[in-house]
Amino acid sequence: MNPTNLKYTAEHEWVAEAGSAPGSVRVGITDFAQDALGDIVYVSLPEVGEALTAGAPCGELESTKSVSDIYAPIDGEVVARNDALDATPELVNSDPYGEGWLFEVVPSVEGALADLMDASSYEAQLGS
Repeated sequence: MNPTNLKYTAEHEWVAEAGSAPGSVRVGITDFAQDALGDIVYVSLPEVGEALTAGAPCGELESTKSVSDIYAPIDGEVVARNDALDATPELVNSDPYGEGWLFEVVPSVEGALADLMDASSYEAQLGS
């Protein structure tokens, strides 16, 4: 069951509507994604100040199985990154909706999250 207070992308990322900086949103990967990837051993995140384009790759997750791109869920500017993942990338596996978050971004357009899925739509996609 995915948290109902989050928004989701088809690329198995979640977006929380409140980040630590004013106007920012927090981004991570879903439990489904971390489970499919296996043990995360390295995380490459976008830099603070980097401009993101929705749908474009902005980082990578390397697991014991493969390397997967992280895609920007929305257009915006990166304002924070989870530097704890440099030393402990396994947080993405153990706590994907908490301490395993990836980065925060300030959306460049109002209502940017409106196009993302809610939890029930995301779970319906997983079932198809």
